[in-house]
Amino acid sequence: MVNVAVLGYGTVGSGVVEVIERNNVEVSGKCGEEVHVKYILDLREFPGDPYEDKVVHDFQVILEDREVSVVCEVMGGIKFAYPYTKQLLEAGKSVCTSNKELVAKHGAELLDIAEKNHCSYLFEASVGGGIPIIRTINHAMTPERIEAVAGILNGTTNYILTKMEQEGTDYAQALKQAQDLGYAERNPQADVEGHDACRKTAILASLMTGRNVDSEKIFTEGITEITTADFAFAKGANMTIKLLGTARLQEDGSVLAMVAPHMIAENHSLAMVNGVFNGIFVTGNMLGDIMLYGHGAGKLPTASAVTADVVDCVRNQGKTLPCHWEQAECRLADVLLTSKRFFVRVKAQGCGAIEEAFPGSERLEVPGMEEKGYFTPVMTEKEFEEKYSALSEFVLGRIRVM
Repeated sequence: MVNVAVLGYGTVGSGVVEVIERNNVEVSGKCGEEVHVKYILDLREFPGDPYEDKVVHDFQVILEDREVSVVCEVMGGIKFAYPYTKQLLEAGKSVCTSNKELVAKHGAELLDIAEKNHCSYLFEASVGGGIPIIRTINHAMTPERIEAVAGILNGTTNYILTKMEQEGTDYAQALKQAQDLGYAERNPQADVEGHDACRKTAILASLMTGRNVDSEKIFTEGITEITTADFAFAKGANMTIKLLGTARLQEDGSVLAMVAPHMIAENHSLAMVNGVFNGIFVTGNMLGDIMLYGHGAGKLPTASAVTADVVDCVRNQGKTLPCHWEQAECRLADVLLTSKRFFVRVKAQGCGAIEEAFPGSERLEVPGMEEKGYFTPVMTEKEFEEKYSALSEFVLGRIRVM
């Protein structure tokens, strides 16, 4: 029998226990021995819960129990999760997590600790919820030089943008609906400002390059400035708007990493990823493009991914499952020097100034709307921002074009 502990009994933690218990025949069968949840760590009591007898409040109980060989860290945050994870790995206990904040900030360090102590640190559920993107990169694409990853990595923002596009709901109303449905937190900043997608982008970029990508150095922009007017212009151009996390290898060996809203063609595969779903493109130098699609969050999809990591740990007890992610820092490209097209929304009286500042721009009009839209020629971010800033009295918004 293999004993498992679960740190945190919130949405994902309760889901992990449910998956292991309800699907115990499948989980144990695929492990080759019975898997049993021995402890659940939480500060709260859960009277009437079917697993209340497993709840403990002292982390040391789990750390010091030699019968526990695999621990699921689903607490979230760093304050307690980081020191707990370090101590568990140093004790030779494998750790499986959904904690994208911890993985993005300390993933390389924790992988190194796991290797030194002949155990594993697995984090499939930290990106894409139930989508097996980490396994795809670490195992299915091992022969490849991965050149790029790009995707819709946050279900909350994708839900909001889908509502704005399909129903004409304004941003504030769409956000409230997401909160009412439990898709967005009461304080939604991590989602709507792009920080959640940024952490996931950092993890994918680190796995892509094998070097540590610092999430705090990734250019990040959220969706709070996107309006229904932007979607009206996008529709007129046969496009839509998505918050994308991207990382691409550059010729000089650096990585261009960014999280920002983009206009994309409506026939692009990512344009068809709606609601709370996620979609992730991975480009290999031999394989070309592949896309993974599925539930990017949610209790059971995320818990299923954590449990899949548990199965891998049980199958490989006493070993370290390989993950190519060194602590050496990856060099990031300067976003200001990269080139692309931009969409600019302007007041009607600003058309002349825009056409003078961005010669060769394509003008776009929407029937019944006084505002005008322009697609600029390809130019660097630096050049665009300098010109855009000088036109502040006329411009109403701008979005990058993929």
